[in-house]
Amino acid sequence: MAAIEAQKFESFRDFYPFYLQEHRNRTCRRLHFIGTSLVFATVIAAITTGNMLWLATTPLAGYGFAWIGHFFFEHNRPATFKYPFYSFLGDFVMFKDMLLGRIER
Repeated sequence: MAAIEAQKFESFRDFYPFYLQEHRNRTCRRLHFIGTSLVFATVIAAITTGNMLWLATTPLAGYGFAWIGHFFFEHNRPATFKYPFYSFLGDFVMFKDMLLGRIER
């Protein structure tokens, strides 16, 4: 496992299969889906109400649910710690793939 964690990815396309391996647990994926949904909701709330304080809750919503999924269900360290940009992008791609039925929710 340490060899995988030390791996350098040349592109997001190379990273995404690793990202999916880190999200095999269905409950973890569902928590990511909830968190990402709440990210969209808080951004929309900030825009529609003009209250930018909603944006302060965005990281808590997104990362809070995801990290609970990793620590309590997936039992691994979130990829965010080692690959922050690719992991951030991976959340949204996985969300889209779940919406489209490409990944089981």
